[in-house]
Amino acid sequence: MQKYIEYFKPVISLFIFIGSFIKKYKKYFKFFIYSVIFIGLVIISYRSARPRYKPEHFTDIFNDFSWLVNWPKWLDFPLMQPLNSGFDWLIENYGMFFDRINFFLLGLYTSMKNTIVGLPWPLVIAIVIFITYFASGRKTHTTVLVAFCTFFLGFLSPRYWDKCIMTTCIVIIGMLLCVIIGIPVGIAMARNKKVRNALLPILDLMQTIPSFCYLIPGILLFGLGAVPAIIAIFVYAVPPLIRLTDLGIRLVDTEVIEASEAFGASKRQTLWGVQIPLALPNIMQGINQCTMMSLAMVVIASMIGTRGIGDEVLLGLQQLNVGMATEAGIAIVLLAIIFDRITQSYGERIQEKTQPKKEIDYVKN
Repeated sequence: MQKYIEYFKPVISLFIFIGSFIKKYKKYFKFFIYSVIFIGLVIISYRSARPRYKPEHFTDIFNDFSWLVNWPKWLDFPLMQPLNSGFDWLIENYGMFFDRINFFLLGLYTSMKNTIVGLPWPLVIAIVIFITYFASGRKTHTTVLVAFCTFFLGFLSPRYWDKCIMTTCIVIIGMLLCVIIGIPVGIAMARNKKVRNALLPILDLMQTIPSFCYLIPGILLFGLGAVPAIIAIFVYAVPPLIRLTDLGIRLVDTEVIEASEAFGASKRQTLWGVQIPLALPNIMQGINQCTMMSLAMVVIASMIGTRGIGDEVLLGLQQLNVGMATEAGIAIVLLAIIFDRITQSYGERIQEKTQPKKEIDYVKN
């Protein structure tokens, strides 16, 4: 054993030296890595360009600097073809997996839609009033506002009632996916700095890519209909929930965490008993933002055959019917008010419970 240690000792010493060198010159090392990546991308772009768009020899670009005036056609990173090949590979190898997801989400949407549509409309309004009344902490004005908005959905036009139910089912399923996946990811980001640094660029990318771009992969993997709309809503709306969950966990006072650990609480007990309850106002704010962004995606999702109130807006735009588009837009606004009032009121109710009560001392004169 000692013989093998002596044999690998120079290699170990070399790795230790490289590690200490990188640690000492960390800034310069990052610059070196970025430079290597940049040069590598330029070389890949040059090699993959068509022959008629590039010089015969790479060294010719240093003799003729005309390519600095207009952007050269050989400096074009070939991203489109690898992406298309990647999606083709996904469909070919994991098509059954996406079909199962499609079958599950479509069955869930159909069951929910058929159940709610089959109920009498006064009963649906009564259920919404009941949910709002207890979610808001028995606030009468919030309950009356939500009841009025729910009634007005059908009052605008009878055909909007079923379409608003379809849209509501799509939004609810998309929100459930956001909550099931977004909150655990936000907690993982708050508890692990490396996970946070790795996911932040991905979240920035998800929030900056135009929402139309989410529909194309959804159509390729799930076809037309409600399922690609649900997936597009999830991708578009989950980043705010992840960010606000991460923020809420990190904003918990360290003294409170230390106190719970001093009483013998494990990391899991501290998370579930201290951090998550105190972070609930931020998490509910994230769910509220998630809901608003989901409704913003409804009209765009109608372009891929999603039934709902969004296709009324699209039909009005296609026919240049200002009244139809405005009427359907008002229905979407009413849906947004309903979701916003319920989620925000519940968040305020939780915040009142988690915040310490202020004691008022009455001083007798």
